[in-house]
Amino acid sequence: MMDDGKIENLGIVITGGSRGLGYALAKGFLNVGDRVVICARNPEGVDSAVSSLLQSVPDGKIFGISCDVTNPEDACRLASFAVSVLGSVDRWLNNAGTSGYRKRPLWELDERDLLETCTTNLYGSMLMSKTAVGIMRSQPVKATEVYHIFNFGFTSFGARFSRSPVPHKASKTGVAAITRHLSREIRQAGISGIGVHEVSPGLVLTDLLLRDTDDETRAFLQITADTPEVVAQRLVPKIRGVKGSNSLIRSQSLLRIAGSMAMRVISARFSPKRHRESS
Repeated sequence: MMDDGKIENLGIVITGGSRGLGYALAKGFLNVGDRVVICARNPEGVDSAVSSLLQSVPDGKIFGISCDVTNPEDACRLASFAVSVLGSVDRWLNNAGTSGYRKRPLWELDERDLLETCTTNLYGSMLMSKTAVGIMRSQPVKATEVYHIFNFGFTSFGARFSRSPVPHKASKTGVAAITRHLSREIRQAGISGIGVHEVSPGLVLTDLLLRDTDDETRAFLQITADTPEVVAQRLVPKIRGVKGSNSLIRSQSLLRIAGSMAMRVISARFSPKRHRESS
């Protein structure tokens, strides 16, 4: 994996990799020569994503499998598949998640929506982290962290300013807690070679972000959120080059995020197109 300090040919697993940020991350890893497994619940969606990625990166080593991250049997199938096609799993990204079907106050949400959101985000990330640790412990033992798990959660700052409903914010802040507690358990158990990290991608312009939003919120998000491709471009080198454990990997610093959002809002407000429409 390492040659004169250069990271090469990593084995990557990305849950929720058939669209959005997961898909963009897969493409980013393939572009630098990594081997990638993506999974998602919908088999047709996985097949379509694999075909599309091969069109973009014709010599890319991309593999796909359907997997419900909340299903223990699917987790076992994913583990066996990843090991068989990748050989070594060096980076495991728990990207799969949902913000729920409706962006409403808690008392207006359907109980099934609450259950699916919390189960997918929180239990799914725990089950996938357990699966990843099992794989990594079976690989050659290393004295320092060379195998890494990444949980896509919410920082307290992100949750405070998010417009998503309570189940999403609560489960995603719980996902962030998995990183701290799992990292501590691994260290206390004397397990070397495995690092666990939290990823904060910021606002990513996806269907999940825009789902069930009013016109004003949608317009704001379309101005301030980054595309999956832009976020992936920032995250891929950070994920590949990560060291240690229990770190927070941001797409951008908070200061840069705030500055970028402010500039986009100002630019949109005073754009010639807006002036023409208002005249």
